[in-house]
Amino acid sequence: MAIRVVVGAQWGDEGKGKIVDLLSKDADYVVRYQGGANAGHTLEFDDKKIVLHLIPSGIFNGDATCIIGNGVVVDPFSLLEEIKEVEAIGGSIKNRLKISSSAHVILPYHQLLDQVKEEHRGDDAIGTTGRGIGPAYVSKVSRVGIRMSDLSHPKALRKKVQDNIADINEALQHVYKHDPIEAEPIIEDLLEAADTLRPYVTNTSALLHDAIENDDEILLEGAQGSLLDVDHGTYPFVTSSCPTSGGACTGSAIPPTAVDKVMGITKAYCTRVGNGPFPTELTNDAGEKLREAGQEFGATTGRPRRCGWIDLVALKYAVRLNGMNELTLTKLDILDDFEEIKLCTSYRIDGKETDVFPLDLPDIDNIEPVFKTMSGWNKSLDNYNTVEEFPKAAKEYLQFIEDYLGVKLTILSKGPKRSETIVL
Repeated sequence: MAIRVVVGAQWGDEGKGKIVDLLSKDADYVVRYQGGANAGHTLEFDDKKIVLHLIPSGIFNGDATCIIGNGVVVDPFSLLEEIKEVEAIGGSIKNRLKISSSAHVILPYHQLLDQVKEEHRGDDAIGTTGRGIGPAYVSKVSRVGIRMSDLSHPKALRKKVQDNIADINEALQHVYKHDPIEAEPIIEDLLEAADTLRPYVTNTSALLHDAIENDDEILLEGAQGSLLDVDHGTYPFVTSSCPTSGGACTGSAIPPTAVDKVMGITKAYCTRVGNGPFPTELTNDAGEKLREAGQEFGATTGRPRRCGWIDLVALKYAVRLNGMNELTLTKLDILDDFEEIKLCTSYRIDGKETDVFPLDLPDIDNIEPVFKTMSGWNKSLDNYNTVEEFPKAAKEYLQFIEDYLGVKLTILSKGPKRSETIVL
């Protein structure tokens, strides 16, 4: 048995979906443990391409039971559309998809609140996707959230939604100067969606505890990345959940003692979507070259991603934070055409050099990255099937990353398809 957490080691968009898809062939269960439809995991296989937002990325490779865990906030309407998309290209949903009865529901009023709050912030906007993720988690911790289990109790569900909207309308009208919203259309749409989703809802905690006792293979899939963790990321420019390995336990009900592998996913360079600190960001031709070559546009929003060189200081922080004992490096091929490649090895803050990632926002804003420059390999890696065959410069680049982080690379990705992967 192995229980492996797959976690983003940067600011998200590292290619976790492809790696989970690859690993799921040997898994009995694949569990998405946090976030919502603000995260897009892109899969490419058999000349097909799909972006998954809520359904675990193990739905196409193998026959694992795919679980949307209790730590996820579920937009029921987006999920219904996603189920149709998966089935349309041959994905098997029936008897394989399970949704935790404890997972919270995103409703249209969460999305509206998300959008009006961002607009109200003006220049201080966080850069959310507007999908209602943050407000849904606020409802959860305020103990007024709607859970998937509530879909089985229409009368109580109606009252909960009515009470929530009454409170929200107070804020919309008196704080944000926005028109109030009506409860009844939302309730009717939700009750209709509930009829379809109800068969998928179950006690996934009990299901996974039984799986552990049966020595089953479990794969835990995170969304976003470690530096967007609400507790440990670049706050307040973070997501509203815990994408780290600790969040995998709370978001799935799997105990920490059961986890034996934590795989971090990092790009060969670095990207970030939305606002917030980004020490190695490139606003020059090199940054634009990374964006175009890597097709760095958000899978959920289509927004251009900010691009920069790999940040080893931030990566080492993520390694320690998550207890990573495996590392996957993706998009190595995007560096094929660079004469030289830079790696951030330390920061200079107020004239002092450090290799410790700071958590105080003013310090992060004042970072001057210190780079090591290495020669590029200036040739395509398409036809290389082992690292031993790689050009010397590529091998030296990978070795430097391993030595700095103290974690061995276990998978290299040099393209979006399953076949464009080297398992070490």
